[in-house]
Formats: sequence, C-alpha cells, structure tokens
Amino acid sequence: MPNRLAQETSPYLLQHRDNPVDWFPWGAEALERARSEDRPILLSVGYSACHWCHVMERESFEDPATAEYMNEHFVNVKVDREERPDVDAIYMEAVQSMTGQGGWPMTVFLDPDGVPFYGGTYFPPDEGRGMPSFRMVMEAIVDAYTRKRDEIRERAAGTRARLGAIGQVEPNPDLPSATDLDATVAHLLASADREHGGFRGAPKFPPASALELLMSRGETEVVATTLDAMLAGGIYDQVGGGFARYSVDAVWLVPHFEKMLYYNALLARAYLHGWQTLGHERYRRVCEETLDWMLAEMRGPEGGFYSALDADSEGEEGRFYVWTPALIREILGEGADAVLDHYGVSEGGNFEGANILHLAHGPEAAPPESLQRARRALYEARAKRVWPGLDDKRLTSWNALAIGALAEAGAVLGREDYLEAATTCASFVLDSLRDGEGHLLRTYKDGDARLNGYLEDHAFLLEALLTLYESTLDVQWFEQARALAETMIERFGDRERGGFFSTSSDHEELIARRKEIGDHPIPSGNSAAALGLLRLAALTGEGRYEGEARRVLDLFAKPATQHPETFAHLLRALDFQLAPTREVALVGADLDQLAATVRSAFRPHLVLAGGPEGSDEPPLLRDRTTVDDQPTAYVCENFACKLPVTDAEALDNLL
Repeated sequence: MPNRLAQETSPYLLQHRDNPVDWFPWGAEALERARSEDRPILLSVGYSACHWCHVMERESFEDPATAEYMNEHFVNVKVDREERPDVDAIYMEAVQSMTGQGGWPMTVFLDPDGVPFYGGTYFPPDEGRGMPSFRMVMEAIVDAYTRKRDEIRERAAGTRARLGAIGQVEPNPDLPSATDLDATVAHLLASADREHGGFRGAPKFPPASALELLMSRGETEVVATTLDAMLAGGIYDQVGGGFARYSVDAVWLVPHFEKMLYYNALLARAYLHGWQTLGHERYRRVCEETLDWMLAEMRGPEGGFYSALDADSEGEEGRFYVWTPALIREILGEGADAVLDHYGVSEGGNFEGANILHLAHGPEAAPPESLQRARRALYEARAKRVWPGLDDKRLTSWNALAIGALAEAGAVLGREDYLEAATTCASFVLDSLRDGEGHLLRTYKDGDARLNGYLEDHAFLLEALLTLYESTLDVQWFEQARALAETMIERFGDRERGGFFSTSSDHEELIARRKEIGDHPIPSGNSAAALGLLRLAALTGEGRYEGEARRVLDLFAKPATQHPETFAHLLRALDFQLAPTREVALVGADLDQLAATVRSAFRPHLVLAGGPEGSDEPPLLRDRTTVDDQPTAYVCENFACKLPVTDAEALDNLL
C-alpha cells in the first residue's frame, strides 16, 4: 500500500511511495506527530538523480525489518533537496558541523521541534565497510533520546543559534577595492590546475561561475585550459551533448553520470562567452550542442525544462552511456576504426571494462569526415537502450538559468529557435508558477505548481528576464524584471542588516531563517540578486536598486575575496560595481544591425536597452532621439553619453 508520498509531485518522493517506511513529506503533520508521540524525527534528504540515494533505498528503505524499526521508533520524513533547499541547507550545515563533511543521501535525527542532534550521510546496512550500520546508528539514537533527553534539550538553543548565525552577519561598509579584486583573482588563478583545468584535485565540478569571473577580468589561460579539458573529457556527452554533474577524477574523464539542467545552462553560457572571447569554434559547437540537448531531451510540452537525468539505468551507474568496440563496429560497420580511434575506445576500456567516449587526441584534433554521421547513428542506437530515470519537475530557478542561456545564445548566434524557447519558457514560468496572489512558486509537475518560491527563484529569474530583454529588446521582459525586483526586495530583504533571506517573510517558520551564500555549483540567491539589481540600476538610473545590491556586497564581499572559487558570482557583482559600466541605448525602427554590433563580443560590464523613438521604458531610453531618422546608438557611462552614432562601425569603435 503506498505511503503518504504518493500524494506528492516530486519524482524523488514518488520513488519512495511504495517503501514499507511510513514516510511523511516535510510539513506540519510530521512535526505535530513527533510532538504528540514524543518521538525523534528521522529526516532523509536526497534527490532523484542521486546514485547513493538509490543505493540506500534498495538496501534499507525497501527492507521490511529496517522499515519496521524506523516506523516503531521514529517519525520518518523524506525531503527532495531540490524542492526544499531551505530545509536541506539548514540540516546540511548541521551535519557538516557534526561530522566535518556532507552529501546526499543525508540522514539527520531531530528532536520533535526540528532541532538536529545527530546526522550523517549514507549509512550501509551492515558494518563491513568501515562504517556503523544504519541499524546500529538508529539504535544508538533511540538509546540517546531515551537516556539523554535533558542534554539534548539543553543543546537545542545553541544549535538553533549556530544554524541561524549567517542571518545575523553584520555589514562591513568598507567595500573591497579594485586592487583587492586583482589580488583575489590572482589567488583564484594560483589554485588552478593549469594542466587539466579546473581547480585543485578530484573530484572536479565544472567551475562555471569562476570561469565567468575570469573572463570578465580578461584572464583567459585557465579558462581555455578548463573549457578544452571538459569538452574533450567523458564529463561531456560526446554522442548526445550536455555535461554530467562532475568528474570523479582530475582529468574530466570519468563522470558521475547524472545530467542536471542547471549545470548545462551555466556551461552553455560559459562556452558561448569563451567563443566570444577566444574565437574557438569548438566552444560555439559545444554551446549549441548543449542547448540542443536541452531542447531535445529536457523540454516539457509547455516549454518548461525538466530537472535532471539519473546517473543509473537498469540499476547500474553509467550503463546508458558506455560502449564496447564490438558494439560500435556493429552499428557503424566500415569506417568504425576512425571513430574508435577518435573517441579512445579500446578492448580493455576505461570504465569497468567498457568505454566512456572522449576526444583521445585532444580538443583540437581534426575529427574523421564521417563523424557527424557516426554520432547520429550512435545516438539513435543508444536511444533504444533503457533510459536513465527522468526527474520531470520544473524548478523556477533552474528554468531561469535555462532562459538566460537560451536568450543570450539565441541573440549572439542568430538562433531564433533558442530565442523562441527562451520566451516560451519565460511565459510558462510567469503564467504557471505563480499562486493566486501572483507570488512565484518553486516547482511544477503534471499541471500542479506548489511550494513557496525562494530567493534563488526570484533572483535567478530577475537576471534571466533582464537577459531576455537585452536579447529581444521586448519591453515586457524588462517590466516583468522590474516588478520581480520590487517583490524580491519587499518579501526577502533584511531591512536591518541588508542582504536577502533565502525564504520570504511569509514562509513557514523553520528553526532558522538563513541567508544563503556560496556560488558553487550554482550561484547563491544573494549573489544573483546583487548582480541583477546592479544591472537593473544601470538600466533605470534608480540608485535604490544599486543600494540594495550594495547592502549584499557590504555583508559578503569581504569574505568573498578570501574564497574566490566559492563566491565567484558574488565577485562578478563586485566586479560590475567597481568597473566602469557602459549603458548602450538604441533608438529607431530597425535596431538589428546596431544590436548585433553590441553582441559581437563578450561585454560583461555593459547593459543594453532599445526601442522606438519616444520610448521611456527602460528609463535609459528616455529623451533619446534618432539622428536623421536613422537607427541611433548612445553609449553612456553613469548616464553621461557620448555623441550618438548611426552606423555599426562607429558604434564598435565606441565600444
């Protein structure tokens, strides 16, 4: 008989609906049950594409004896970390402080008020792996909860204070200088792996925000090394396009095979900027292949984007993606040897006796003439395999990242299909992921949108809508962005200390109200809010938007300069604040040629507005007139403009 999770929409929670565990979703019912029965809460957090989450489910949550013990002694709560980043962040910090490490699946034991007193990650069903078994851990928790209740109660207040400490950080108005930022970038470069790309050793996660920061600062050597190493490695799907979540080794060869929407949106944009900066056509190719993969495999019928493809298929990690020489020869026939050589396929293999395809002769090696035909044949053959599980929920924040990537790539590369996909997705989010009061919601599946939106949903969407406006010059997207910024400031802003809480003022009360920071693997809500508000300020001339962004920087910019890889998106906001920012206003009837000139290079310190003569939104366009009835460009800094120009060459010279 299905448990309560059968009423949820999260694919991860639905995976557990037939467990014999009496699971509750996170919410008031579970907490009230724990209080009324005076039982501790066993909180299990994971996500649908998580390999070890599947392992722990098979080993423990599907085991009748284990489930019986859990049901007898605990109120059991299952959380999808992607749906509930607020819950995940609180208890991940607790586990990291208790054990020195974190990860998923995460297992945390809470008192009936939700205060954690013990936790860890994956626990095996037996003791044979150098770890206590899950049953041993549970028995120890039951014993401690029975015999040490007073001690657990006494520690609860201190635990609450520690978990809420980030929300109490005081501002430091001594903003780092341009010289400080130079030193920070030098520190980031010093930690780079100059042979294989990325930073430090294995495992390696694609450092999208750090690469964007370096490109913004004109540093390209580490960027090129990293982009090349990733596109040549197994972390990149050489057959179907798109990137896996991370590499288990230092050379980007063996991925953890799950494919996440957010990484692919961020990396498509990084490769686009790499192409604009360095001119390598292989970067443009990877950008387009990644976005084409998103459109082909991750797009729902309404235009929103799914969350992830699992690492596992048929119970094995990576099974869907690996190859043998015999199988490739069977598919390709004559000419297979050149393809085998190009992708480094051998009889011995490079992954558990099979082969992860990679560019064996490096990123610049000339491909065989038949490669595109071979790729299509391999893709069609692979598509007949048992596919990895699909997490088909649509998350507002991750869809916002997709909107930004598709919009900018569409405008820069002249891909109308990308622009159409971006506008359709934006309309879907704005129409279908709102409640009756117009507030953003977090998640959508099967026509059901639910859960209060978080700061990252608002901040990522603010950045995306501004990018969509600059890519289309359709004023509706600017107007939506401005309205969203007002909502974000009102509902998430900390009027006392500055910055933004991760949850809104009307969100359910948790044991701590936090301000999320840290931009790896994806930007934090505060970082995205700061950069989005600075761009909005440049388009509107309204100092209060800059003021709200500056309050974020006052809180976090100083520690960000000490940990650049972790805070790279926030440092991009600091860079935008410190650098001379250009505002480009285009007026006239046909702005395509002038807009293409602006988009012809990576210009991270520029905002673009455009519209017919007489436009007053964005305010950057007010009182701008055409010259001799021709499309006209104004290049400004701090709303002081140079003489207007009417031809692309003159505009390019000004820029």
